[in-house]
Amino acid sequence: MNPPTAVLASGGMDSCVLLANIAEQGIAHPIYVETGISWEWAEKQTLSKFIIALNNPNIKPVTTLSLPVKALYGQSHWTMSGETVPEYDAPDETVYIPGRNIILITLAAIWCSLNDVHRIVIGSLAGNPFPDATPEFFQSVANSNGMGLDHPITVEAPLRRMHKEELLASNLELPLHLTLTCSNPQRGADSAIIHCAQCNKCRERHEAYVDAGIEDDTIYAKPVRHSGESRNPEG
Repeated sequence: MNPPTAVLASGGMDSCVLLANIAEQGIAHPIYVETGISWEWAEKQTLSKFIIALNNPNIKPVTTLSLPVKALYGQSHWTMSGETVPEYDAPDETVYIPGRNIILITLAAIWCSLNDVHRIVIGSLAGNPFPDATPEFFQSVANSNGMGLDHPITVEAPLRRMHKEELLASNLELPLHLTLTCSNPQRGADSAIIHCAQCNKCRERHEAYVDAGIEDDTIYAKPVRHSGESRNPEG
């Protein structure tokens, strides 16, 4: 059994798969960080439903930490307003949220120092182009937080060598239909979450299904298409 692990969990496919995998190996503490992004309501709902569906006693109750960032990004930023969300064919670089992993990992590290946990994992995948998702960054932020907190910490990305279609194909036993990959989700009947089918993240999700040769059972607001390219970073 692995030592207790703090899992940065957002309700997205990548972090949900990571949470399920970690819980098979030992105690998993899911950490959800509230920053004020417009789709947090959907993340919380999907994460809760996914954990209930797993029914794994190794998964401890979700710890919610909060650090509002509206003052940093401004109300007009697409993550805050929910408007001008990067469109379906937008380059992956457009979904970059400055400092996001710095915030997530640092808050989780402080929680770890107060709860005798020394390992943090994050669901970053292969192909992620962002500067706060490299092995060098994870090592650096682990060292700086461990030093500042006087509490040794490792930060790992166990899925870092996998693309989304590979992640999907190798975890079909999980209730992946309950996960979220959308920057502008909608509320449907009976609290169902509907993927908008118009954002970069919806394209990422649908292309993963197509590239894996698996039927996409995601509920979309309208039919989605495959662009013919495979770009699957985790935003």
